[in-house]
Amino acid sequence: MTVSRFVNGANVRADSKRKIEAALKELHYVPNLAARAARSGSHRLGILFNNPRSSNLGDFFMGAFRQAGEDGNQLLIEPVAGHADPIDAVRKVLDAGVAGIILPPPLCDSLDALELVWQARVHALSFATADPRSHSSAVLINDFEGARAMTRALIQLGHKHIGFVRGDVTHSPALRREEGFRAAMAEAGYSTRPDWIMSGDFSYRSGLEAATALLALEERPTAIFASNDDMAAAVLAVALGNGLSIPADVSVAGFDDTPIASLMWPQLTTVHQPIAEMAAAAVGMLDRLIRDRRSEGLPPHEHLVVPYELKLRESTGPAPQKGR
Repeated sequence: MTVSRFVNGANVRADSKRKIEAALKELHYVPNLAARAARSGSHRLGILFNNPRSSNLGDFFMGAFRQAGEDGNQLLIEPVAGHADPIDAVRKVLDAGVAGIILPPPLCDSLDALELVWQARVHALSFATADPRSHSSAVLINDFEGARAMTRALIQLGHKHIGFVRGDVTHSPALRREEGFRAAMAEAGYSTRPDWIMSGDFSYRSGLEAATALLALEERPTAIFASNDDMAAAVLAVALGNGLSIPADVSVAGFDDTPIASLMWPQLTTVHQPIAEMAAAAVGMLDRLIRDRRSEGLPPHEHLVVPYELKLRESTGPAPQKGR
């Protein structure tokens, strides 16, 4: 009883305190913070984030904090960029005693990361993955269908010559978005030219490099579809810097519908991914799964596919006429 009182923060006699501290040190005792939080009716949830410069990070945290406040849970936020090995970020959050953890791309697709969480008997939730695993929960949109729908919208505007800027290929959404683009082009009977497919990594800088190369081609595409809004914004900036009119000379489309999409001029056509709502759903799902846990084995899991929506704005328009 004295040890329990000491571990939980109560005052004990000085001689007892010294003995307890020595015993705890010898036994390498670490308090189970998750269990302590559970007894109080709340849970500690870990959230990792990968790109601190991402345009949608603010919306993500807004949704997560709002839901955690409603549920009475605590959030432990850890940047992946602060670790030489991303797996170390997962270990740090697990060592802090969380009952559930939200993994962003590309960690959400890492079997090593998921296995580490499973071994700790902690609920894993893959956020914005395009490849949800059968033994972990996930909140996502259909990246393939979103990209295919956007490409079809460009084709309906008369565009046959469409360039594409890839995202980071270590992220499953980047792969599915490229697949959706290629599928729509093939369905329409149009070819995808290798010199019109540019590599990017979801950053604005990579979008600048891709757009500079695309727009310097002797025969340039009439529309450019970038795998996220940050890269699309860079494409639009390079086009305007080259004296091109948007969308009269070239149409530009993105993906995600981050705040930058509606703040720039012209406003960006994009695929709306409701990041704040998805983050809230992820936090709420973890809370529910933890409370409903039914076994001592791997935790139960859910997959939630959230609808996407096309946002057709001023950055896209009819394909320019031949010879223009």
